[in-house]
Amino acid sequence: MSLQVCHTKGIIEAGCDEAGRGCLAGPVVAAAVILPEDFSHALLNDSKKMTDKQRYALRPIIEEQAIAWAVGIIDNTEIDEINILKASFKAMHQAVDQLDVRPEQLLIDGNRFIPYPGIPHLCMIKGDGRFMNIAAASVLAKTYRDDLMNALHEQFPVYGWDQNKGYPTKAHRSGIEQYGVTPFHRMSFTLLAPTQLNLFE
Repeated sequence: MSLQVCHTKGIIEAGCDEAGRGCLAGPVVAAAVILPEDFSHALLNDSKKMTDKQRYALRPIIEEQAIAWAVGIIDNTEIDEINILKASFKAMHQAVDQLDVRPEQLLIDGNRFIPYPGIPHLCMIKGDGRFMNIAAASVLAKTYRDDLMNALHEQFPVYGWDQNKGYPTKAHRSGIEQYGVTPFHRMSFTLLAPTQLNLFE
């Protein structure tokens, strides 16, 4: 199925998506992207269906050709304070705040959103596989978050963040079990598998 550039033609529409919601460590990162209505690129798709090489090849193209784009970042400490869902929405709001062009509509990947003041929105389930502006936002959110996790991996190499990017893989949980947690872990999340939780008691 080919992607549409946007949902509603003739208005300034920003696609919004996030990366890192299900991770045990690191920030949640969101992006907002306004594309020109004639934008097209054969590689652009849901970022989860793209390779690292494809995502990083597309990022400068999106940044150069977009009418406007921005990235929002909410760190693990604030995620623990307000919960991951609210943090994801806050990161999206932060991205929209930074756009050089004010959108007339937001197109949100997913089924829920906290309304942004003064701008109507539409929620789109699997929107990153349906609309280019959301897919472009997913590419930016994913690559910027990956950059952050790769940098953190240099400080804390025992968790495999260069590979798992903070997601709850066996290697990541094993690192937590063996070495404990870092200042970048989300303490409100279940960091160990249920059978290992007694280590924290």
